[in-house]
Order: sequence, then C-alpha cells, then structure tokens
Amino acid sequence: MSADAALLERRARLVRAMEAAAIDTIMVYGNAWQGDYFRYVAGFRTLEGQGIAVVQRDGSISIFMDSGLDVDRVDADGAELTHAPDLLAEVETLLDRSGNHAIGAAPYRLLPRRLAVRSGSKAVADSTALLDHLLMVKSPAELDAMRRAAVAADTGYEVFLKAARVGRLDYEVIAEVESYYRATGVEDNFMIIGVGGPEVRGMAPPTGRRIQVGDMVTTELTPCVDGYYAQICRTLVAGEPNDAQRTVFQIYLDAMEAGIAVVRPGVTAADIARAENDVMRGHGLGEYVTSEYTRVRGHGLGLFPDTKPHILEDVRTTIEAGMTLIVHPNTYNPTVGYMVLGDGLIVTADGSERLPRTPRVLFSV
Repeated sequence: MSADAALLERRARLVRAMEAAAIDTIMVYGNAWQGDYFRYVAGFRTLEGQGIAVVQRDGSISIFMDSGLDVDRVDADGAELTHAPDLLAEVETLLDRSGNHAIGAAPYRLLPRRLAVRSGSKAVADSTALLDHLLMVKSPAELDAMRRAAVAADTGYEVFLKAARVGRLDYEVIAEVESYYRATGVEDNFMIIGVGGPEVRGMAPPTGRRIQVGDMVTTELTPCVDGYYAQICRTLVAGEPNDAQRTVFQIYLDAMEAGIAVVRPGVTAADIARAENDVMRGHGLGEYVTSEYTRVRGHGLGLFPDTKPHILEDVRTTIEAGMTLIVHPNTYNPTVGYMVLGDGLIVTADGSERLPRTPRVLFSV
C-alpha cells in the first residue's frame, strides 16, 4: 500500500475513535522535534515552525502552519491548509466558529498555553491517550510501511559494515550511510554510533574518533520510509573479536531473545523489560540495567524513531497485536564497553514478526 493509503486509514481511524469517545473536535499539535502526532493527521511534518491540525467529527480537517516555507513544500491531501503567521488566533477563531461542545488536544503537554487554559464550554481536554493508542497500534497500510523501512535498515547496515574499516573516522562511516539513503530515497535517518572499548559508555553523534583494531563499533540505525521509522541495533569488531567480546555478546543475544520470546498480546512492556534484565542479572550485571547505565530496554517505532511504549520494568502499557517496537538490551558492560543488539518487531496474534533480516551476530570487519 502507498503512503496515501496509510494516511487515509489513519484519518478514518481517528474519526471513529472520536465518535466512540464523544469528542467533537481534536487539535493535534506538532513542531520540528515532536511531529508524529501532527503527521498522523496531516501526512507531513513541520520543519521550520509549528502546526496544528483541527479534526472535526464529520471528518473535515483544517491544518494551520505558521511557516510559509512549510506551507509551500507540502500537499494537504484533502485537508484545508492555511498559512497562519498568528497561529493561535486563527485556530481559536475556527474553534469559536464551530461551536463545539467537546474539544480535545494531543499531545496535551505541548499545547500552547493560550489554548490549554480555555475554560467553560471552550475548555480543551487532554486526548493524548487516544492518539497514543492510534500511534502504537498500526493499520495494515502502516505495517506495510514499517516492513519497507525495515528493508532500508538492513541494506543501510550492509553499507555500514563496508564503511566501518580500520583507520576511518566515525563521521566518514555515518556519511556513507547517509549518502546511500539519500540516493535511494530514504527521507530521514536517526543514527548514532560508538567506537572503542571499555571506555565507551554509550552511543552519540560522531565525534571524529578513528577506528582502530580491536575496537567495537556500535550503531543504532533508524531509516524512515513513507513517514515510518524502523530500527536495527548491531555491534561489530574491527578485526577478530576477542574471547571477552564473544562471551559478552552471547549474554546480550540471550537477553534480546528472552525479551522477544515474551512479546505477545496481553503482556506488558514491563514483562518484556524484566525478561531482558533477568538474563543480565543472572550474569551478575544487574547494576548495568539501571538508569545509571542505560535508558530503555526497547521502545515503540512508527512515525517517530523512539515512541511509546517504552520498554521498562515500571511501564504497564499492555502490548496489543499491531504494535511495532524494538527489543534491545543496549547497555554498558564493564569488561568490553557499550554493546548493542536489537530487532524491530510487529506484534502478532500469537507472538511477533521479526522485521530486520540482518543476522544476530557479532560482526567482524
């Protein structure tokens, strides 16, 4: 299916959800960083400014953007698009003219205060949970886009493997992957890298580190196809891996596969994280699954590269069929340094579908 098909499915699902929740109007906000909620409705994201999409229960959509450059580059795909330098005033005019009784907004935490403090019959309710559920549980067209993005993740990692040679700078490796993606029509790619040994505590944008024999080179590679991000996490060694690197990698492989084995409808994000962490704890590495050394044990994927549900032991989000997420026990190891391994998944009725096809091995180049 096409990107247009996915957009039409998203809009139809949102209107049905509004009807079920008795919401007359929903405002969906987006800016250059947090653009997935807005893109769910608009079909594009803002790059220069802010945007608000106003969705009515009858299916009509009005999109307001305060950047003329943003307006000039997009196609509203059946929605009414307005260049609104005074964004909030124009949105309020529409709300007041519509005479709605139940108005919601998402993500509410980012809603400009002028809209959030409306009171009485004009009050705006927090509808973030409604949009969150739609963002997490994908339609068939969205899942098709995720599979295409996963193919891009696999082919991009093949380029990464060839680029990560001894003597090269980390930003040269990143540049080769980015060049490949731009040449093949991939619209965006979130990517971080780590190069070195026990001194490396995580991944980051490139810093000019030169790859040396024995270094581990890690990456989290997240290409975007038709608006959807798929991710892969892998570790390679420059030269032959040593015994310690092989031993530690097996622990990470066991942890990832333990987490994936838990994934199915009805479990929680906490159940998945606990399965990963228990493997680490079984090897005396419990300290390194804490927030001091790592952020999450995985997360959702979709219109944003790192979205809900976050895979942590205190996150009670119930996993449902149609969700897309990555399970990755990425964390620091005191013997070899920061190591990563992760695969994206589609949650199915009885388990999960693996998205990437790149082998789950400790690569050597």
